[in-house]
Amino acid sequence: MHGEYKVPGGKLVVVDLEERDGRIADFRLAGDFFLEPDGALADINAAVNGLNAESDVTAIAAAVRAALPEGAQLLGFTPESVGTAVRRALVTAPGWSDFDWEVVHDKPVSPRMNLALDEVLTTRVGAGLRKPTLRIWEWNENAVVIGSFQSLRNEVDPEGATRHGFDVVRRISGGGAMLMAANAIVTYSLYVPAALVQGMTFADSYAFLDDWVLQALRSLGIEATYQPLNDIASPQGKIGGAAQKRLANGGVLHHATLSYDMDGQMMTEVLRIGREKLSDKGTTSAAKRVDPLRRQSGLPRAGIIDRFIETFTRLYGAAPGSITDDEYAEAEALVESKFSTDAWLRRVP
Repeated sequence: MHGEYKVPGGKLVVVDLEERDGRIADFRLAGDFFLEPDGALADINAAVNGLNAESDVTAIAAAVRAALPEGAQLLGFTPESVGTAVRRALVTAPGWSDFDWEVVHDKPVSPRMNLALDEVLTTRVGAGLRKPTLRIWEWNENAVVIGSFQSLRNEVDPEGATRHGFDVVRRISGGGAMLMAANAIVTYSLYVPAALVQGMTFADSYAFLDDWVLQALRSLGIEATYQPLNDIASPQGKIGGAAQKRLANGGVLHHATLSYDMDGQMMTEVLRIGREKLSDKGTTSAAKRVDPLRRQSGLPRAGIIDRFIETFTRLYGAAPGSITDDEYAEAEALVESKFSTDAWLRRVP
């Protein structure tokens, strides 16, 4: 059995192993990482050999960590990444290159349509009716998009939202609220089969699915890193955040919103959560916690999106695609039956 795991921002971890009588056997670790002392490689191999083949990432990492000699240096990988590669080998998880990818950057639609398209396209990928897809959002109305489990009254100031012209909608993924002002953010969605993230912890899958965007940002001179669980940041502050929803049919939605430009004062007048976070961190301005891409890159929003598409296409061999008429029609019906209803918006009052 063979497993690979590219550590986000790090190195490639490769494992080969056999399973005999429910135990890991003939385990061999390789990769382009750095490890000192040299003999620690044999210690890691010995630690994994004999483990129960049902061991999870945490248990495998603990065995590796316990076997390392004092002062050992692991550069570009961690015991957890070894565990992830082992689990991916045991479940024969595919990699990015095992799929045919599409990139979609279609016409602007309403925020509700964007949310409905997320559900429709994730369902279709899970059912094998659509290729795995990266979609860049465009929208034609301002909106606050709250997480699936957020309280409407606790997160949004209705007077502030009305005053600044923001509708309020709810998405199917968890996480926090995002302010979708015109031309002020970059939002993308990935629709992938669950097989792509098999063997990973939920937390690891976030960084894994956003590694390409870190590479795109770094190519623009932005020192982007991933901050667990779901933040993309630079040394100057947060750039954006990601959220996920996993469907029963095997489709995985992973989407992220990155700040291109912002009005910190407006944010705190529309989002109640902004005031609480600022209070908790002793910060007096929302702008001090967020470092928008416009300031860091000096590029127009369209230029950043072009680089995102170029990077994803180069890394994964993606081809241009589009949303079909049937998919638009299904999403429009879902807007009417779900995303525009008061019952959905106020599912958590």
